[in-house]
Amino acid sequence: MLNFVTLFNSGYLTRGMVLYQSLLKQCANFHLYIVAFDAATFEYFKNNPKKNLSVISLEQFEDTELKRVKPTRSVAEYCWTCTASTILYCITTFKLDNCTYIDADMRFYSDPKVLVDEMGENSVMITDHLYTAKYDQSATSGKYCVQFVTFKNTIDGMTVLNWWRNACIDWCYNRVEDGKFGDQKYLDEWPKKFKGVHELKHLGGGIAPWNAQQYRFTTKGDKIIGTDIASNKSFEAVFFHYHSLKFFENEIVHLADAAYDLSENVIDTFYKSYVKEIISNYRTVQKSDPTINANGVFGPAKYLPMSFATLKKYYLENIRSSKRNMLGANLSKQMKNHYYFYLNSFH
Repeated sequence: MLNFVTLFNSGYLTRGMVLYQSLLKQCANFHLYIVAFDAATFEYFKNNPKKNLSVISLEQFEDTELKRVKPTRSVAEYCWTCTASTILYCITTFKLDNCTYIDADMRFYSDPKVLVDEMGENSVMITDHLYTAKYDQSATSGKYCVQFVTFKNTIDGMTVLNWWRNACIDWCYNRVEDGKFGDQKYLDEWPKKFKGVHELKHLGGGIAPWNAQQYRFTTKGDKIIGTDIASNKSFEAVFFHYHSLKFFENEIVHLADAAYDLSENVIDTFYKSYVKEIISNYRTVQKSDPTINANGVFGPAKYLPMSFATLKKYYLENIRSSKRNMLGANLSKQMKNHYYFYLNSFH
């Protein structure tokens, strides 16, 4: 059995539900543990039990060391601080032989067993960001991404896990300092520092805004086939990481950071269906508890979906930035990477 753990609060509830539903559809034999970072999330899953899913409250999860450092971390930093501890908690509490941490803002498109099987006899698996060259943030954010990190309950696996847990308790902040960044930059050390650490090779594990430019995708039945443009190598998409997708007031969604070039192929293949699933799950949550901000609506969006007024706003901002922008030099890219949409455009 594959065991997974994730953590989120009610602002990510619909994302977490899509994650779970995709595992239910794609993974033949799994269990998902959710560490609920607020009462609303815990109560929702307690009142709406799902098969192959266990919800864990903060009261159950937090130990003395985590409680000690919690006041010194922001909300996001504390989530990062807890990543390693969620895996350790599940392995020790439920006597698991393996556990994989997964980010809540992901969706599976085929069985992740193929990824875990790639580990072979190794005890730890990490995933490379595989940055497109112009987006390479390895020096600051790290070569590897804490999105899908697998540990086996072996001496080698637990050695790495306990080291990571202790390191994150000692230091885990949203800044670059002495070669560290959050919980993530620590992973850069593992292949040289520890035995039994495997770097995932399967290109289908970890498709994300920072690397999607390297691939083109086609749909074959219910499978998504990617092709690496440089090598022409084909692979099956296993999961997509919807990093920085946000919801705003007035039924607006922002798909991704404008810094990333996302083709229509990527938006059509991955984003449209994902947003539709979130909308559907939001309606489900509202029927159960209409007080939950299940999409994590942030407030007003910086920009409205593309229109003449939006274009005018970009143009005026560009001129204020520099008179050299009077001819609209930046507008083409801004229009192309304007990822704000009304939710009703996904129905």
